[in-house]
Amino acid sequence: VHKAIGDRLHCVFVDNGLLRFKEQERVMDMFRDHLHLPVDCVDHSAQMLTALKGVTDPEKKRKIIGAEFIECFKNFKSEIEKRTGVRPTFLVQGTLYPDVIESCPPPGSDQKHSHTIKSHHNVGGLPKELGFELIEPLRMLFKDEVRKLGAIMDVPRQFLSRHPFPGPGLGVRIL
Repeated sequence: VHKAIGDRLHCVFVDNGLLRFKEQERVMDMFRDHLHLPVDCVDHSAQMLTALKGVTDPEKKRKIIGAEFIECFKNFKSEIEKRTGVRPTFLVQGTLYPDVIESCPPPGSDQKHSHTIKSHHNVGGLPKELGFELIEPLRMLFKDEVRKLGAIMDVPRQFLSRHPFPGPGLGVRIL
């Protein structure tokens, strides 16, 4: 996306308080110093952990985490608009096909709902009031295909070989 639109891209990494040790620093270093992407880190950890306090049902946690990401994106959108004078209209996210399989009805099935394995914070669209058009260029790809694509695009090997860590991660598993 950065190669396509250049300095009109505004990346955001959300520290949700549910990351691996030093994950924020490693990701920000990779984005800035190795991928040369303009990225802001938003610390949304206090809000996320407060919203999850006392919740034990994994599916409820996933829904809360999704709602908190949306709230964070709303705030970041406002900040970017104030900073640049331009209202962001697109949200690009890295949804992968396994997320879609687990969360949505099969394509072309005319089903309104699937037998959801688990919901994902980044699948199912965005609230209209957020005002973003959603772009998911990797939506139909598996992780191994994304890694191959990244290699073709000269993404550093250490980034491609990292084990992915989902947004809800620790929140669903141990909180």
